[in-house]
Amino acid sequence: MTVYAYVDGPLGEMLLVGEPSGQGPVVLRSLSLPGQKGGVAVEDGWTAAPGAFAEAAGQLGEYFDGRRDRFDLPFAEDAGTVFQRRVWAALEEIPYGTTVSYGEIARRVGSPGAGVRAVGTAIGRNPLLVVRPCHRVVGADGSLRGYAAGLDRKERLLGLEGALG
Repeated sequence: MTVYAYVDGPLGEMLLVGEPSGQGPVVLRSLSLPGQKGGVAVEDGWTAAPGAFAEAAGQLGEYFDGRRDRFDLPFAEDAGTVFQRRVWAALEEIPYGTTVSYGEIARRVGSPGAGVRAVGTAIGRNPLLVVRPCHRVVGADGSLRGYAAGLDRKERLLGLEGALG
């Protein structure tokens, strides 16, 4: 069973999608922002369940208020390819308020050099914007590059975290 909820935030109305876990918070499958490239849309058969996302909504609110620097939510672990999951795991290790380059992520996952493009593609397919911090990945020269929800939102997230020079 797939459940969803809309949660208001400073980046727009976020769409959260997941599955009930039977215990504790819902297992989060996706967090999409309005107009996001490759974002999820509600499908027939999904059930609106705002209460199921209370924990996620609370943590997102704390993050946007500057009172949380890491999310503690269960994520679906069966999404993406093995390579994508390695890249996404590397994203989760980037500390709040810092940035790393695409090349550094490629190095961390054992795919330096030409692997930078593959890393960029994997990051672009991250289904959990904001909570899995792909916004913390920048160009080798520190420039803001590629964010499925738009560079203006990437800049806002990095500004919130104090990661912009």
